[in-house]
Amino acid sequence: MSSSSLLPLTSSFTSLPSTNTHRAIKTRTNQTQGFRVSCNHAPDNQNDKKLILPEAHKLVLPNVDRRNLLVGLGGLYTATNLTSMPSALAAPITAPDITSICKDASAGIRNKDQAVRTLKCCPPSLGKPIKDFVFPTDKKVRMRWPAQAGTKEQVDKYRAAIQAMRDLPEDHPHSFVNQAKIHCAYCNGGYTQVDSGFPDIDIQIHNSWLFFPFHRWYLYFYERILGKLIKDPDFALPFWKWDEPAGMPIPEMFVPETIDGKPNSLYDVYRNADHIKDRIVDLDYDGKDKDIPDKQQVLCNLSTVYRDLVRNGGDTLSFFGGVYVAGDDPVGNGDPSVGSVEAGSHTAVHRWVGDSKQPNGEDMGNFYSAGYDPAFYIHHTNVDRMWKLWKDLRLPGHVDPTEKDWLDASYVFYDENEDLVRVYNRDSVSLDKLKYNYIENSKEVFPWRKSRPAKRNKNLQTATTTEVKKVDQIKFPVKLDKILKVSVKRPAVNRSDEEKAKANEVLVIKGIRYDSGKFVKFDVFVNDKLKDGVFTTPCDPEYAGGFAQIPHSGMKNMFMGSSARFGLTELLEDTNTDGDEYATVTLVPRTGCEDLTVGKIEIALVPVAAV
Repeated sequence: MSSSSLLPLTSSFTSLPSTNTHRAIKTRTNQTQGFRVSCNHAPDNQNDKKLILPEAHKLVLPNVDRRNLLVGLGGLYTATNLTSMPSALAAPITAPDITSICKDASAGIRNKDQAVRTLKCCPPSLGKPIKDFVFPTDKKVRMRWPAQAGTKEQVDKYRAAIQAMRDLPEDHPHSFVNQAKIHCAYCNGGYTQVDSGFPDIDIQIHNSWLFFPFHRWYLYFYERILGKLIKDPDFALPFWKWDEPAGMPIPEMFVPETIDGKPNSLYDVYRNADHIKDRIVDLDYDGKDKDIPDKQQVLCNLSTVYRDLVRNGGDTLSFFGGVYVAGDDPVGNGDPSVGSVEAGSHTAVHRWVGDSKQPNGEDMGNFYSAGYDPAFYIHHTNVDRMWKLWKDLRLPGHVDPTEKDWLDASYVFYDENEDLVRVYNRDSVSLDKLKYNYIENSKEVFPWRKSRPAKRNKNLQTATTTEVKKVDQIKFPVKLDKILKVSVKRPAVNRSDEEKAKANEVLVIKGIRYDSGKFVKFDVFVNDKLKDGVFTTPCDPEYAGGFAQIPHSGMKNMFMGSSARFGLTELLEDTNTDGDEYATVTLVPRTGCEDLTVGKIEIALVPVAAV
């Protein structure tokens, strides 16, 4: 059984073609309005609401009744068997020709008039056709290095490469500004799903299973462009190794504004000044600095990494994020889940580095501007490394997606030769083929690997005396403008080790609706049974994790949907509650939750795939 069983199912007819200009037949059961169907026929210009695709003339039939369409598909589905139909007839997300079909950024910039970076994020056009990606034939493997431990030669080369990129004319596809704009265009509404038959629906590469592969490709070309600028075929990016104590402060080479009297190419003015010098990053940052000793912050960070990679990343979709296919609307979509790393340490670092005094949290605090800070790339290089480490653990469930809609999703980038190249998720999974890897200290076990939260001392716990309402006694959706505590029935108790090896117990919070124009975060605690005077923190075993989002919409009160998944198998053991029939779930709003609502809370067993 697929680990996607907790999410709205998305499936494909195997008889339909799946090329990057394929026709899309898509129904969305979470919408009540009519849906679109595109077929290879001559265009009909009588109705300007019909979608005419540039690469293959496609007739789109707007507002067709779903039942009538199914009856008309040659008897494939009839009105009598609708309940057994697949929930979607899908196609993979396909980026268009980024140089000819692009629009100004609009999503995620709440204060457009005060934006400190340009909203014109489209790349320059060199009039070149799109080529298919070919794997590199480099003789050597580029070895990415920990930023806090770089040699003088490595640091000097890196600074020189970034400076060379800054020195290029701004309209060059390799210029510093145009490389920064890549993130803006793909993340803030620059491109639509026109090549899949949905020109009115934006592409968004966050909050779904596209997150890891898109950013891997982004960094792949960025790295090779930098190497070519300094004529070093072996050039490799550094990575911000915030998963070990020595690497938790922002690397020193990014701190000074000048070096030997010249501008430091790695410096960015739009950073939180309180976090730059000699401060340890908070991998669970909620917009407020925690008043705890550095030693405790280090331990909390290590627990966060463990939680992201092991406890909450126990199956494919929990780690990667939910299914996202052609026709899904980034705003109006149902509730695809956000992956464990993306919702956790990834978002926390973005907000921790970004300047909270700027109108939109520039630079790293907003997707549209994040690429203007060189620290963004070393942060995401470590996020990319998290994908590798997750697979290297070889735990049950730690496998890449195998669905065709994921494998065939594609993006377009300028490569190091200034050619437009289309790349696919399926080609992103092997670092050996991509000819890069990461320098690790093989003599030591990663410190986060030994950072499972300590088992709760039973002497600090007490039997629950306060009556907590069960989920079926609460009318959902519920506004999270204050702490919410509910009792959720578990599917099984006291499972054997063999049973736990076959399926993870997962807390699923569905139908999260939030104002996408602002940063939001809430924390989730499970079975907090501490005695009076003992307080639970995000460093404790009762902490399941948090839900956090960087702004995605430029309009106030533009609500987006999402969901979150939290692993409970270890948490229940560590809190001495594996035998409890019900789990007490507590949601604590931290920031931006005044209008946030939750649609459903449940616990399910998710089968895990063998490695």
